[in-house]
Amino acid sequence: MRTIENAIIRFSGDSGDGMQLVGTQFSNTSAAMGNDISTFPDYPSDIRAPVGTVYGVSGFQVNIGSVPVHTPGDEPDILVAMNPAALKVNLDSIKKGGTIIVNSDAFDEANLSKAGYTSNPLNTDLLKPYQVVEAPITKQTLEALKDSPLENKAKLRCKNFYALGIIYFMYGRDLDVTINWLKSTFKKNNDVVEANINVLKAGHNFAETLEASISTFKIEKAKIEPGHYCQINGNAAVAYGLMQAAEAAKLDLFLGSYPITPATDILQELSKYKHLNVKTFQAEDEICAVCSAIGASFAGALAATTTSGPGLALKSEAIGLATMLELPLVIVDVQRGGPSTGLPTKSEQSDLNIAMFGRHGEAPLIVLAAASPKDCFHMAYEAAKLALQHMTPVILLTDGFIANGAEPFKIPETNQYAKIETRLVKDKLAEGERYLPYKRDPVTLVRPWATPGVAGYEHRVGGLEKLNEVGTVSYDAKNHELMCELRAQKISRVQNYIPLQEIEGEKTGDLLVLSWGGSYGSTYSAVRQLQQEGKRISLAHLRYINPLPKNLEEILGGFRKIIIPELNHGQLRAIINAKFQCNALGFNILQSRPFKIHELVNAFNDHLEKL
Repeated sequence: MRTIENAIIRFSGDSGDGMQLVGTQFSNTSAAMGNDISTFPDYPSDIRAPVGTVYGVSGFQVNIGSVPVHTPGDEPDILVAMNPAALKVNLDSIKKGGTIIVNSDAFDEANLSKAGYTSNPLNTDLLKPYQVVEAPITKQTLEALKDSPLENKAKLRCKNFYALGIIYFMYGRDLDVTINWLKSTFKKNNDVVEANINVLKAGHNFAETLEASISTFKIEKAKIEPGHYCQINGNAAVAYGLMQAAEAAKLDLFLGSYPITPATDILQELSKYKHLNVKTFQAEDEICAVCSAIGASFAGALAATTTSGPGLALKSEAIGLATMLELPLVIVDVQRGGPSTGLPTKSEQSDLNIAMFGRHGEAPLIVLAAASPKDCFHMAYEAAKLALQHMTPVILLTDGFIANGAEPFKIPETNQYAKIETRLVKDKLAEGERYLPYKRDPVTLVRPWATPGVAGYEHRVGGLEKLNEVGTVSYDAKNHELMCELRAQKISRVQNYIPLQEIEGEKTGDLLVLSWGGSYGSTYSAVRQLQQEGKRISLAHLRYINPLPKNLEEILGGFRKIIIPELNHGQLRAIINAKFQCNALGFNILQSRPFKIHELVNAFNDHLEKL
């Protein structure tokens, strides 16, 4: 058994083969054994593509390590291919010399034809650069369950655990974590529990018989900060971050949302916590969802709505309404490939432009972006905090990659989060005093927050322009200009209440990488690699995009060249160049996947060599 620092494993098969399930089990087991992890579930867009076709291939990649892990990895060391289509889709991405474990039973004439093969790749030189393990997974699964009372169809659904058993043996994983999970999850169906345990052990035993011909590995525990940890994905982290903010503000949390991939899990997660003053409303459409949240905000709740790109477009008029009313509202946009319906299950940094500018008229608001699955907790909390303190909608951008991807999350102590002071009015008006709903704090320009039913605090709401301070409808041209300026200034002054931009590396140098959102793991890893080679390169990763941190211009001025890698055609680059005239260059990919570390290293090196 060889000791290694990290390993990248990809499980791949038909969308009904349970690859997400066993990938998650492998990740959970590795985390329980003390490894650092990063995962990347990769779903097909079709709800049920034809079985055995490349359109229906589902994958789950995990990087486990005894060293810090920041991405799911570039090239898998191990591929589990449950059918020919899974092999065809993934073959080009596997590390040369890596191991491919195939379910040889699936490589029949029908499945080969569906995958587009004219001959069986197991009998050609196509797989010569790899170590290939042909495992009769289907037959062995049925053999292991020959005495099980389950129907044949149910037995076949267990074959993913046979593959998992093989991988568990290769990496010395503890079977008990998964066995205990099976017993807990299916405790009402002992036949299912026993069947999957038997198949898991059968796969493990099969691999043991091949020990002389397959590689086995040991990965030590990672050195991590002491504390209580759980494995968390970005969508769950968003849910918990909003709950923490509601607790810190002593407000009920209301989520009004319409199900949309890949944001639906936030709604589903929050619906579990009615006992913690969380109210969830599954609306009939995106417009109803955001309008219900605006109503909840008017009533004094911490209000949020979740969506993805198409839904954000539909919500745009209502977000403009919340901007004009100056009500706190958190809009979580889990970005996916666009335009239109686009690529619902694939990740892309597609929505920065619509987040910044996608509203009628002058309607600026705060825009934030989370950097990783666990960072979604902090940034959801921060989005709620800024919305409540500055009486404005806040858009939090995540993406499909970090929403579904998972990593270890150190559970914070509740005293880490101080009370959030809101602008809710509490005092009775003095006799003869008139409530002015748009009378602003002279420093922040934030207006007070009065809820319905409080005597003396009656005021108008609606989409027509408001008279300054008074809040009645106004068609006066100069008043409209003033109100637009005041709303813009209010957002601009938020710059005084967000952190200064951090830089990873020297404050001056040859090349600054300016990244944002879910690309952090890849950009950090690439920059770190080049720094260790002695290159004068640094990283500034943006989480606060509107307004930008106060010191960003100073940072940009310290480098000979700036490059902005984005999973779009340069949306942030256009914003940065327009604001700072710094001639930032771009590195752009739109391939429905995260950046690979090696392609960033190559791009950054190219620019360094041209200096």
